[in-house]
Amino acid sequence: MKVQRVFVVLTVINLGLLVMLLVYGGAARAGGDLTVLKGRGLEIVDDQGKVRASIKLHPADPKYKMPNGKIGYPDTVVLRLITPDGRPGIKISASVDGSGILASGESGNTDWHGVQISSEESTVKLRGKDGRQQLIKP
Repeated sequence: MKVQRVFVVLTVINLGLLVMLLVYGGAARAGGDLTVLKGRGLEIVDDQGKVRASIKLHPADPKYKMPNGKIGYPDTVVLRLITPDGRPGIKISASVDGSGILASGESGNTDWHGVQISSEESTVKLRGKDGRQQLIKP
């Protein structure tokens, strides 16, 4: 009879724990609106594990030298939609200095071809596969 009492006591304790979990446990809570995903970056991968899309926050770097000669890089958020061979096909960026969009095709003789829109420079740049480009300014 002693063993039976132990089983009854353990059953009562387990039921008590179950009730506590149901009442107080519920789903894990991150606080705030549960429909919002928060983080410093997001990557979407394909079946082979290759990153095919990413959203990342790049912190400011006051010593970085930009291609146009400007020194300093502000906090920037970048969205990349990536081709199967690992190149960004679409790149959208936003910072305090402005925003930009790059839609590029497969690489040819140049490092990229496609359309680049820059709000910082107020330009639209078109570059063909042959490397020829046209710059449109207001």
